[in-house]
Amino acid sequence: MLDDHNDIHKLFHNAPQTTEFKKLRKRIIRETREAIERYGMIERGTRWLVCLSGGKDSYTLLAALTELQWRGVLPVEIVACNLDQGQPGFPATVLPEFLEEMGVPHRVEYQDTYSIVMDKVPQGRTYCALCSRLRRGNLYRIAREEGCSAVVLGHHRDDILETFFLNLFHGGKLATMPPKLVNDEGDLFVYRPLAHVAETDCEKFANALKYPIIPCDLCGSQDGLQRQQIKKMLDEWETRSPGRRQKMFSALMNTRPSHLLDPALFDFPGLMRSE
Repeated sequence: MLDDHNDIHKLFHNAPQTTEFKKLRKRIIRETREAIERYGMIERGTRWLVCLSGGKDSYTLLAALTELQWRGVLPVEIVACNLDQGQPGFPATVLPEFLEEMGVPHRVEYQDTYSIVMDKVPQGRTYCALCSRLRRGNLYRIAREEGCSAVVLGHHRDDILETFFLNLFHGGKLATMPPKLVNDEGDLFVYRPLAHVAETDCEKFANALKYPIIPCDLCGSQDGLQRQQIKKMLDEWETRSPGRRQKMFSALMNTRPSHLLDPALFDFPGLMRSE
């Protein structure tokens, strides 16, 4: 994509011309394309529901996918989707106006899941599980109504690492958010094209382009969340040993079942020594 305003998408019209930003942009686009190709996300001619919350990650996702589409290396149709969940004070006009101005095909839908979460979750418990489950169900429905083959989410490398440690410390399993999965009904893919992208890069990118960031006041209002504790732990590790996050993420792509303890993954009883 050239940096002539007549030859770029409106999402990039405010792109800084600094060398630092150009390197950042190139890195995000490269890593997004790598994830899409590594995990086999492309089905030519299909339609993707790209979920837009108004946070830095989802803006970065939309911009990266739009650039790849603009370049001709992502042969799918994109429709951006925002689910207004009825949180008090949510600026309902920000995203529709932004998407309209940017010329991005989109659908905005109101579903008051906030009231359900507040009613069902006991005081002192975290909202995230129920909130995400209700959101996911609505997004699957919207994807079907829009004729989409995939729901596309903005989870990045750090989300994936945090989920790994949450499962390790609190779930008793080695598991995380996969970059690609099929929903329980078997009719939709769920993609995470930012799987290789660092959270700090998403933040720098969205801020540099002055996208209208909308904070999540529901889960962001709760203190002491397990994910926040994991994030703090990873931040401390990264401060002491720069690059540790990427090393750990690389390990998730380099597993050795024979060096773990799960007989469902490796045939330990059938392992024989040579005579």
